[in-house]
Amino acid sequence: MTLQNTRQLPLKLRASHKSDVRTQFAALCYRLNNGKPEILLITSRGSKRWIVPKGWPMHGVTPGEAALQEAWEEAGVQGKAIERCLGLYSYPKDLEDGTTLPCVAMVYPVRVKALAHDYPEAGQRRRKWFSPKKAAAKVSEPELGQILRTFDPGLLRP
Repeated sequence: MTLQNTRQLPLKLRASHKSDVRTQFAALCYRLNNGKPEILLITSRGSKRWIVPKGWPMHGVTPGEAALQEAWEEAGVQGKAIERCLGLYSYPKDLEDGTTLPCVAMVYPVRVKALAHDYPEAGQRRRKWFSPKKAAAKVSEPELGQILRTFDPGLLRP
C-alpha cells in the first residue's frame, strides 16, 4: 500500500494497538420540514463544538436503541431509531483524566417526533436544526460531515 492510498482511508485513528479503539453509537437526528430534511446538532459539553449525540454500547440494547437513548439524554429527542448504520467516523474522545481515546462512532438515523424541554442534559448543551449541507459544515470530523451532507431520508424506506 502506498502512502497516497493510506491517506485515502476513511478513518483516522492514532492508537498503539488496534484493541485501543473503542466503538460508540451516534444518532443522526432528523425531521422533515416542508419535505426537506433537517438535522439536529448539539454542542459538546466541553469545547461547545457542534456534534451529534453519541455514547457507549449498552448491554441488551441494539445499536439504534443505544443511539436513541443518547439522543434523549443529550438532546431531549423523542422519536424512532432505524437499525441501519449510515456509516462511521473516527474522533479522539477526551477523557476526564486528560488522556484521549481513539473512537469510532457508528451512525444510526433517528426520526425526531418531538423535542422535550426537560431531559437529562438540558442546560448543558445547545441544540439547533440545520440543513444537511450546513450541518456538515459545522462538524469537525470529515467522515461525519460526508454522512450528514449526503443524508437522504428517502433512502431509508424498504
